[in-house]
Formats: sequence, C-alpha cells, structure tokens
Amino acid sequence: MRIVKSASNENSTSEREDWYQDLVLKTELAEHGPVKGTMVIRPYGYAIWEAIQGELDRRIKLELGAQNAYFPLFIPEHFIKREKEHVEGFSPELAVVTHAGGKKLAEPLIVRPTSETVIGASFHKWINSYRDLPLVINQWANVVRWELRTRMFLRTSEFLWQEGHSAHATQDEASALSRKALEMYARFIEEFLAIPGVSGTKSESERFAGAEVTYAVEGLMRDGKALQLATSHELGVHFAKSFGTEFSDQNGVRQTPYQTSWGASTRLIGAIILAHSDERGLRLPPKVAPVQVVVVPISPDSLVRRAVAKLGEELTARGIRFYVDERDETPGFKFNHWEQKGVPLRVEIGPRDVKAKKAQFVRRDTGEHTAHALTTAGVRAWEMLQQIHDGLYDQALEFRTRHTHRPKAFTEVTRILKDEGGFVELLWCGRASCEAKMKRETTATLRVLPFAKEHSGRCGICGNAARTTALFAKAY
Repeated sequence: MRIVKSASNENSTSEREDWYQDLVLKTELAEHGPVKGTMVIRPYGYAIWEAIQGELDRRIKLELGAQNAYFPLFIPEHFIKREKEHVEGFSPELAVVTHAGGKKLAEPLIVRPTSETVIGASFHKWINSYRDLPLVINQWANVVRWELRTRMFLRTSEFLWQEGHSAHATQDEASALSRKALEMYARFIEEFLAIPGVSGTKSESERFAGAEVTYAVEGLMRDGKALQLATSHELGVHFAKSFGTEFSDQNGVRQTPYQTSWGASTRLIGAIILAHSDERGLRLPPKVAPVQVVVVPISPDSLVRRAVAKLGEELTARGIRFYVDERDETPGFKFNHWEQKGVPLRVEIGPRDVKAKKAQFVRRDTGEHTAHALTTAGVRAWEMLQQIHDGLYDQALEFRTRHTHRPKAFTEVTRILKDEGGFVELLWCGRASCEAKMKRETTATLRVLPFAKEHSGRCGICGNAARTTALFAKAY
C-alpha cells in the first residue's frame, strides 16, 4: 500500500481512494454492504468504535450533564416539514418509506437523517416549567442520508453516531452549552485519537440546516484534505416554535426555550485512518487500538512460554489490551500482519531474549526497535503506549503546521491546492461571493472560521476590508 502525497499526479485522487478502500478491507475494519453505499463494520473496526463510544459517552455525561435516551428511527413526514430550512437542507438525502405491511401508508415516513424534529416533539411534552430546564439528552443511533458518492466510514448512506440535544431558558445558556460541547469534542479528538483539530465557526453556506450558528472541529488528513470531525449547533427557537414548545418562567410568563444539537460519528474511524496511516498500513492510537500490544513468541520453548505468561500477567494488571500470537506462521508473517493492522507496540521474546533476560520492543509509530529487561517489560509497555500516542499527535501536528499555507495573493491559492494540498488560511471579508469564487476556481470550501484569530487587513480574495480569518481546503 502506498500513500500518494502529491496532488499534482494525474492519477493521485483515484490512487488515494484505492489506497484507503484497500486498507479498510485488508485490515478487516469494514466491508461493503449488500445495498450500495452501506457498510458492514467488522469486529476489528467495531472494537475501535466501542472504544470511541465508551470514552465519549463518559465525557458527555460527566462534562455536559447529559442523560442517554433513544428515539424512533421513523419520523412522520409532517415533522420534517415543520422546519423549512431543515427540510430544504436534507431533502436531497432523505430516504422515504411509502409502503409497510403490504399497504401504502397514509403518510410517508422519513428514515432518520438526524433527530431534531422527533426529539423536538418529545421536548414539547417534557418541558412545561423553567424547573424542567436545562434539559440535556444524548442518543447513540444509526442515521440514513442517501449519499450519491460514498466511501466507507467517511460518507455512507447509513452510519452510526452520537447526537446530543438540549433545551435552555436563555440564548446565553444554549450558546454556552454548544461551545462547551465543541470544546469537549476537540479535547477528546486530541487526547484520545491523537489528532490536532482546528475549532471555529462555520460560514452561513456551510451551516447545519436549521441552525443559527454551527461550530466545528476540522482536521487535516495526510493526503492534504480536510475532514470535519465533530459539530455543535445553536438552533435558536426555530424547532421549539415549530412544535409549540413553551415553558413558564419564574414570573409565570410563557417563554420559548432555546435548543442546541451536537454530534460525532463513525467518520472518526476514517479520520484515524487518514490522519495516521502510512505505506505499511494502519497506525492506531493506543487508546482506541483493539490490541494495544501484540506479543510474538519466537519459539515454543517452555522458558519462552513462561516469560510470555509472566508478561501477560503484568499487562493485564495494567489494563493493557494484548494478544499473544502463537499461530503456526513465521515471525516475519506475524510482524507484517500486525504492522498492517496498526497495533501500536510489538513485543518479541525468543530463547536468546530469555537467556539475556530481555524482551524486544518495536514501536509501530516510528519503527524503533529497543530491548528492555523482562522484569520491567510490563511497566515499559505502559509507558511506551503513552509515548506512541504523543508521537502520533506530534507527527500529525507537524504535518498540519507544514501544510497550513498563508499565501500573499489569491493567484497562489490554485497552485498550492493543486500541488501541495492542505489548509489555506486567508483573511476574509465575509461576503458569500468571495467564498463562492474560491469554491468555483479551486473546488476548496470554507472549512471553518478559527476562534481567536486576528483579522485586520484585506480580504485575500477580493481585497476589501477583512472581517475574519477563514480556513479553506479541499474536502471529502
């Protein structure tokens, strides 16, 4: 497998796509489903999702005070139609059920593309007083969006995700929760997935359908394209008004609550692949790796077995996920297999190692090969896993820094995006016409307006006074 790093190569786009799809298939993360655009997530890939789900669920409950619930997959068509911008934004992607039980339905049903409307209907029943607020609900579910061009984990017709929803007495409270959710995602993506993200606000054209403000975390992948990693939305009172949701404030006056929604999906698995993998296969961050340490006995010798068993006890005591590969295959076959699967750390133990009272450690992130005393092998493995996380993060950050361009003239932008890829950071006047020009002439989209960026100067597209800094990139 080979990553094509130059966007100027005529076949680079198709080669990169082939590399990605081949890697997903060969490492048994997923396979194509029987319906075009769907995927079967295989156990190895689902174990990564379970690690993501477990940690993110913990943080959502702890940091945002959310409670988990579940809402129906089928949504009455009139629910979707209640919010004009929402239905217009999702209309091309909707899957609609018109027949069931052998009969035509009196009203078509929408297969859940997102749950703002069906949750809005429940909020209408649950909220009556200021004492019912804030209400913070989260669900883990599948959603269906009928995509025309699909790639496993990145863009599929059905995918798994987490979506949080909240209702608040004031706009300030809703805005604070929305920003807090985004900050939680950004920390999680950095601390758990070893991916440095850029947080900010989406432009009006890139905003979530029906939202007043959309925030996002964007990541830069190793092929020079951007990937949206998580989003958070201030929904204002649109959905509450659509469902007639009101509450009595402390003075007995009826008010309309402000709502938010925020989510992340199995796209994060695609991000891990694209942000960290190399020409030999996956490189998994230790915190999500189904197998964190693979132990390869070089011989069936009884002393080797005893040393492997002792190491297994130490790894278990430290909560490390490990696998002892005793298959009837050559060591070279095993090394290649686990390298391709992205296992962060390989430990080799043979008769000579036992005699020397050492174990051989091989890091997947750097390929570094070192020897460590068998008596301290367990603690060294634990320490090295953290070093591997930091190493992957540092490499991803260095790549992003090196591929964040600040051209002095718009004429440079096309060349940069064609030859090098990456983020293009420009001062922007805020006009939709300039954003459209960038997309038209380069196919790059405005990914995010980064927080806390200076914006004094001239728009890098039209030359008028700038209002903000914008990050542009080609995306999936």
